Amino acid sequence: MLQQNFRLWCQRQLKMRKMPRLSFRQLGNSKNISVLTHCNTGSLATAGYGTALGVIRALHSAGVLEKAFCTETRPFNQGSRLTAFELVHEKIPSTLIADSAASALMKQGRVQAVIVGADRIAANGDTANKIGTYNLAISAKHHGVQFYVAAPVTSIDPALPSGEEIVIEERSPKELLNSEGGLGKQVAASGISVWNPAFDVTPANLITAIITEKGVITKTDADGAFDIKAFIQSAK
Repeated sequence: MLQQNFRLWCQRQLKMRKMPRLSFRQLGNSKNISVLTHCNTGSLATAGYGTALGVIRALHSAGVLEKAFCTETRPFNQGSRLTAFELVHEKIPSTLIADSAASALMKQGRVQAVIVGADRIAANGDTANKIGTYNLAISAKHHGVQFYVAAPVTSIDPALPSGEEIVIEERSPKELLNSEGGLGKQVAASGISVWNPAFDVTPANLITAIITEKGVITKTDADGAFDIKAFIQSAK
């Protein structure tokens, strides 16, 4: 039901021509939008319409998407293995890039927005997501590219004041030491130590808006802060 609601909301916004204005403001020509996404947020990850990839699907269906770029998402390559598969399957114009190519892509002006999913969102809007998301947010801020989070309201934890309280999982060193995300042959030098966090936390001040199946959480005050508590109350 949650994924169906998100899909219907996206379709409704696009039918009313609100999606480019409400979710992707100040992008210039709404018929010429290219976006970058990270990790996998489609049907394979959400068993439904998808969150960030769901918005990309909705933009494509409305004929306002020029191209979707997806990162390979190292070290486990969810982007190249899963997101790329879904984009090709849906016949969405798309290009795979190396994680380290994202800043260069933004510098060339080839994307107008970054849209990612979320594993957990704190009450102030700080967002935990796949490692590398924070890098993208910083680069987007530097290059004047809007940065969006798409997630169900159930990903929001009102009891969590900020992202500082989110405990980050560290994954197996093999994911970096070996090829194929740890499943293949060893490629790194034996004896090297490894730091392999699964997620990072993007501060709310780097996020343009949070897209949910209940609507879009935007910043309304002079400090540029999210009033997530008020949004949740109004959405009930």
